[in-house]
Amino acid sequence: MLEPLRQGLPPLDPAAVSDAASCALPARYEAVGDARRFTRGTLDQWDLGARFDDVCLVVSELVTNALRHALPANAPRLPGQEPPVRLHLMRWTERLVCAVRDPSEESPVTRETDDFSAESGRGLFLVDSFSDGWGWHPMAGGLGGKVVWALFRLQRAGECPHSAD
Repeated sequence: MLEPLRQGLPPLDPAAVSDAASCALPARYEAVGDARRFTRGTLDQWDLGARFDDVCLVVSELVTNALRHALPANAPRLPGQEPPVRLHLMRWTERLVCAVRDPSEESPVTRETDDFSAESGRGLFLVDSFSDGWGWHPMAGGLGGKVVWALFRLQRAGECPHSAD
């Protein structure tokens, strides 16, 4: 089990965020495509289209996990009720964070598997592989649920991709 917020998220000042965007996603698997399109449009708008492949894969996995594992199968969906899953994209000068909020308070669980041909079970492994860090935390106050996030480091303008600091 993962410890909330102990998974390496560097301190991020919410007041210093350069850009932020979010979208509500309905409780159906077609929402994964909606999340990809939203991510593409947002990254293009922020001139981060070159990061789309990695970010899109991670967003797809986080949204799929929220839809598959965080929503009770028999929960009633009332008309006009706010969609239960929300995707947030936040950009700082040198960081991009993708966060998916869902109503479950259960921690995400990584599964150990040697079967790399399996159809499922590797989502968090992919998130870990394609992002620079990820974690989760429960929602504050009376909101309930949790947020699962992934961090991507961004290059500074004029910085070479393989430069040593």
